[in-house]
Amino acid sequence: MMLRGDSRVVMARMNSEMADLVMTSPPYADARKGQYGGPAPDAYVGWFLGFSLEVKRLLREDGTFILNIKEKVVNGERHPYVLHLILALREQGWLWTEEFIWHKRNSVPGKWPNRFRDSWERCLQFNKSKNFYMDQDAVKVPVGDWSWREHNTASRKSRGESATGSSFGVNRGRWIGKQTVYPANVLSLATVCRNTGHSAAFPDELPEFFIKLFSRKGGVVIDPFAGSGTTVRVAQR
Repeated sequence: MMLRGDSRVVMARMNSEMADLVMTSPPYADARKGQYGGPAPDAYVGWFLGFSLEVKRLLREDGTFILNIKEKVVNGERHPYVLHLILALREQGWLWTEEFIWHKRNSVPGKWPNRFRDSWERCLQFNKSKNFYMDQDAVKVPVGDWSWREHNTASRKSRGESATGSSFGVNRGRWIGKQTVYPANVLSLATVCRNTGHSAAFPDELPEFFIKLFSRKGGVVIDPFAGSGTTVRVAQR
């Protein structure tokens, strides 16, 4: 269901502790001014805290808040408004539990005088409690061939010591016969190339990963900055 209007006003009408997951990507600071430009970087934290306070009220005690955001360059350096926001959210009572990286594997090449192309964004995980709902099995990935490339069956059953001599090693035996493993916190996903009427639409796979991981079937998923509606559509599917 898509509700239109000022998201703070719309959220204020919703019941407290109703959402399993809130996943959103707000306007970045001063980004895409011609379409939906965000506030100035120096004013960003104060602007966003009103939204995050409502998100905190709406979220279940064991729910999760995923914030997709990225710093911008101001006067030749990365502006620290995202770092300031993380600290401000912790002051607001959030736990900064994890940080996922969305690697944009098809980012467009270019040339800049003092940096390379941006091909990743942050997906910050915040929680109200350390005891949050998480279905890790729902997002398992194929194990691949990394665990058997150079080892025969006998060596896989034993502990493999580190090649650096650090005394850290891997018990290869625990991977024998397994087809899937837990994923990394780097998600390598292509950006959206089809016409969505929105300049920064999520690929379906991005909200799908977090919806499977942090929400129950039949639960409630909210995106306060719905954009092209990808999170809503994927959650319904």
